[in-house]
Amino acid sequence: MRIEPQSVHAPEIGAVWLNSPPLTLRQLRGSIVLLDFWDFTCVNCIRTLPYVTAWHRRYRDLGLNVIGIHAPEFYFSKAPEVIERGMAEFGIEYPVMLDNDYAVWKLFANRYWPTKYLIDPQGYMRYAHFGEGAYGETEEAIQELLREQSPRVSLPPIMAPVRPMDAPGALAFCPQPSPEIYLGHRRGRLANADGFKEDDLHRYDLGAGPQADTPELAGLWNSLPDCLTVGSRDASDPSRLCLLYSAAEVNLVLCPSISLPKGRIDVTDNGAPIPVAMRGADISVDAQGQTFVTVDRPRLYRIINRSSFETALLEIRSLTTGLQLFAFTFGSCLEGRG
Repeated sequence: MRIEPQSVHAPEIGAVWLNSPPLTLRQLRGSIVLLDFWDFTCVNCIRTLPYVTAWHRRYRDLGLNVIGIHAPEFYFSKAPEVIERGMAEFGIEYPVMLDNDYAVWKLFANRYWPTKYLIDPQGYMRYAHFGEGAYGETEEAIQELLREQSPRVSLPPIMAPVRPMDAPGALAFCPQPSPEIYLGHRRGRLANADGFKEDDLHRYDLGAGPQADTPELAGLWNSLPDCLTVGSRDASDPSRLCLLYSAAEVNLVLCPSISLPKGRIDVTDNGAPIPVAMRGADISVDAQGQTFVTVDRPRLYRIINRSSFETALLEIRSLTTGLQLFAFTFGSCLEGRG
């Protein structure tokens, strides 16, 4: 979205910084600034990071300052050490501000992860994009401002799409996947007849049967505002979650138990261990052939990555008391496949 020159001044930024001493937009007057609102567990944000990190490398010596504004979606996303590990994993070398109280998010009246704002040397907002996509358009806007600042600047060609799904028009051919599914009682819902037993350890029973995009629980669970916590303590009675979803890609935000450094969830798809060709990057298999995920730190875990869009029944079982499940996200276009 193009914004007319000298029409909207960008609000100021502040708070806690990583990879940099504290910065202000006033300090950066005279240079071009790209602000990227993101969260390190947000799959939509993660998909944009190869472009944002590349723009930083391509244009930092030509006058572009990339700044990440990390607005946490979950409580653990406020810890600097957790964000720093995620930044190292994603190759983020530019400054990142921790907007833990959403002060800057509110100043920009922001509503989405991710959102990008491009600010010119006079401090005016000149371009904005909400969500994924428009990578070529965004880079063209960056180059336009660089040429305004230095008409003779030598610029590289616009980046080719990192993935086939990023090509212009590609998403028009991707089926609509299941929406993001939150597992805490504040934003989630259950297929179980009695719904959530809020902020309490409770035994749930299956009975409603599979319902599209609505989890059903069995066994002991503790329902908190932003997550479900495994309550099982008995190997013969695991905590179970069943979900009928439609997608090619399934991800789940997980956090270890406070009292245990590692946890485990067992995962089946349509009642069977996940086949090799469908396993997400975080799926392992044990000696008995059971597919599982080792949860060793709070982050997004990749569960399913199949070659086609399907409706299927996912089941999760866990015996790790206190392990936390926050949200499912889904995709319908596969990375790296034509």
